[in-house]
Amino acid sequence: MSAPTSSGQAVARTGGPPAIPHGWVQALATVLAALLVMGLLTALGLWAAGGTGIPDNGFPRVVVATVVMAVGGTVKLAGDAGPLAGSRAGLTVMPLSVTLAGALVLAGGFLRPLRHRAVAGAPELAGWAGRIAVLWLLALVGLALAARQTFAIPLGGGTIGDIGDLFGISPRIGYTTDLPSTVLFGLLWLAGVFVLALLVSRGAPLPARLLRFQESVRPAAYAMVALLLAYVALGVVIALVVAATRGHPAETLAVMLLGLPNLVWPVFTIGLGATWHGRVDGPFGLPMPHLLDEVLRTPDVSQLDLGTLAAHDGRVWWLVVVDALLVLAAAFVMAARSPARMRPWQHAVRMAVALVLTVLMICLVGRISAHYGLSLVGVGDLSGGLSGVLFLEPEPWTALGLAALWGLVTGFVGGLLAKGVRRRGEVP
Repeated sequence: MSAPTSSGQAVARTGGPPAIPHGWVQALATVLAALLVMGLLTALGLWAAGGTGIPDNGFPRVVVATVVMAVGGTVKLAGDAGPLAGSRAGLTVMPLSVTLAGALVLAGGFLRPLRHRAVAGAPELAGWAGRIAVLWLLALVGLALAARQTFAIPLGGGTIGDIGDLFGISPRIGYTTDLPSTVLFGLLWLAGVFVLALLVSRGAPLPARLLRFQESVRPAAYAMVALLLAYVALGVVIALVVAATRGHPAETLAVMLLGLPNLVWPVFTIGLGATWHGRVDGPFGLPMPHLLDEVLRTPDVSQLDLGTLAAHDGRVWWLVVVDALLVLAAAFVMAARSPARMRPWQHAVRMAVALVLTVLMICLVGRISAHYGLSLVGVGDLSGGLSGVLFLEPEPWTALGLAALWGLVTGFVGGLLAKGVRRRGEVP
């Protein structure tokens, strides 16, 4: 039996946990808040980067397309240069500042009705997550349909411009979204946010069958999220100092609002000893310091690691010190939030697994690939001033192996340091 409350919801009279107070209004508020934050962050970032000058009033649609990419959606570039010309273009990147902001808002909205609960049934959690997922699906479809635009490409002066004027060639390039892949990856991204939110939050309820995993999984998940956020916070501080002392505040603000994790998380893996490969050619620029751009702007594919960066600036070796301190701090936090009965070797194994998964995530979302090119009746040959290429990708197996080694060492040391720490709720 149940009786209605003043709010119209029912509470159980007999045993069992009370129903989670949630509904469509709360789910709609969560989705709208996430979209609003992501859209505002994107608009400010593109404004700082000079994006307001996009022709054909295309700024709002570019904002929408950026939000689509931030949640794992696919934006395709396509060109139309006529029968006497050829064009090609491609773009693969996640603006991780926007991604992170949206994930934090969605996670907060998802967890809010679940607070003050010890246990929640799987149907309750599925019902609450399902409401948000349905509204998020509708939002993804709307964003994918709105993120479509075509722009004219100015040929400029010189031979290319003269040929274009002679034959009346007006090349255009545009972008559109792949609706099925955008919906699929957008929903997978949302599911990942929900799962990670349940793993990180100590106060979020879990179904009774999963409670036995919270002692081993939740401390490690919390420590890794704290580690990633610490690197973002450190990046914000450094960016503000650079903007105040070296100028270019607009460009620095654009990097902070759009792609700061795209910079600091790969740098974190480089500090662990990982290697990335990349190249910059043409007018493309990377959201990273001049040092990295200088290393990558070469005729051939460049290697990014501690050695190549230190050859240009010896201060790069401080990355190892920063990584050691922050990873050890994360290992200590993990051990301090774990039961006291766990031994140092168990902390080492859990830290190694957690750090490997974290580095794997960075390797997957930190990849950047962009290219475009144009040729007119054989002149241009998709090169020169009418083309560009940019890509950045890791060596995943080396990075994962080093992450496992760092995790084993720091996890063991963190377990030893946390031995004397009294755990929350522990009774002497």
